[in-house]
Amino acid sequence: MLILTAGLLGGCGRAAKTAEADSLTESDPGERISVVATIFPEYDWVMNVVGDNPGNVEVTMLLDNGVDMHSFQPVARDIMKISSCDLFIYVGGESDDWVEDALKEAVNKDMVVLNLLDILGDRVREEEFVEGMQGGPEEDPEYDEHVWLSLTNAGILVQSISEAMQRIDPADAAKYASNAEAYIEKLNSLDEEYRSAIRDASGDTLLFGDRFAFRYMTDDYGLRYYAAFEGCSAETEASFETVMFLAEKTDELSLPCVLTLEGSDHRLAETIVLTTSDKDQRILSLDSMQSVSKDDVQAGKTYLNIMSENLEVLKEALR
Repeated sequence: MLILTAGLLGGCGRAAKTAEADSLTESDPGERISVVATIFPEYDWVMNVVGDNPGNVEVTMLLDNGVDMHSFQPVARDIMKISSCDLFIYVGGESDDWVEDALKEAVNKDMVVLNLLDILGDRVREEEFVEGMQGGPEEDPEYDEHVWLSLTNAGILVQSISEAMQRIDPADAAKYASNAEAYIEKLNSLDEEYRSAIRDASGDTLLFGDRFAFRYMTDDYGLRYYAAFEGCSAETEASFETVMFLAEKTDELSLPCVLTLEGSDHRLAETIVLTTSDKDQRILSLDSMQSVSKDDVQAGKTYLNIMSENLEVLKEALR
């Protein structure tokens, strides 16, 4: 206990620590249902399932200060929050290697745990190496963790969250079921907008001067892609051969845009554009939601509006 307390005090002073998201209610914490979600999409889905919060639910987003999920390591405060929660939601890939140890500390033996990759089962894909990527294929490829970037996956996962909340709080089960049904209708409607836009598009290929996190999206809509790096790659410097390949592909396919991830340094994309024949392609960003912060949430960012903004970028990239 002394070691844990010391870790907690030390962890609270670290610049990269996580902070608890605002609770949904101001009543006695002892009466609350506690939900901990590791990343923004999970958090936003829970908020939509909870709705006007009849069960007095407190929802925490662990990665709420803009730290990328691939580099996140929990501090003692995070472990303590997880150990006593009623529902814990995490992705379940290589970036969540720390979760197994955290769950060993659980004091709530009735905790419901949702692993997104487990829920999706056969829908989960391995990261793939495509022509032109830096390096070569991995001997032991990792699962692609970016499952939330499929609207179809989102609907499946929201339903699982709703069912978990119904088990935890049966008195309000009907409300959670109704909220999930209404939200899934919105997901399906946006999915149809994607399908319609892609049917009407002139192109079918995306090119990233960056890591590639959108395999689930491209699989959903039958799109092709090229990229400098795999989705979870730690590499940032592309070789001359990689730059030349991507520039030549841009010319060959007459692509109007070179894409990047949100918050990325655009230097690689700029280099690719300058290496093309026309040198006039636009550089646009798709938001993978890997580093959404508490401030972003308070400013009104939601899963649906980010995915809607991504659709507008896709329309530009595929025209």
